[in-house]
Amino acid sequence: MPKVTVPDHGTFEVEQGKKLVLALEDNGIDILHRCGGKAKCTTCKVEVVAGDFGDLTDIEKEAFSRKGIQEGLRLSCQVRVHDDATVLPMMTESSSNMDAGPRPAE
Repeated sequence: MPKVTVPDHGTFEVEQGKKLVLALEDNGIDILHRCGGKAKCTTCKVEVVAGDFGDLTDIEKEAFSRKGIQEGLRLSCQVRVHDDATVLPMMTESSSNMDAGPRPAE
């Protein structure tokens, strides 16, 4: 099984093909996903420190161009874990004082 590392939170195994946002949340990372995983709010963005999630999806390209998001970030609601990776969540409940939002669908 692939492993995801979040600095200051540790490393955990993730079921092959699981959405990154769900893998993070299920392992105690209080990542935001205000729109419920529909790539509208971009609150679930992560910096990819190591690893590869493939090319940006068309949905990510549109969301990033609309919000002016910088290179090197991904929407954790739009990528699936297939290989080991290290990511830094950009927005969490604890850092933003916001509710996470509805849980994204599998």
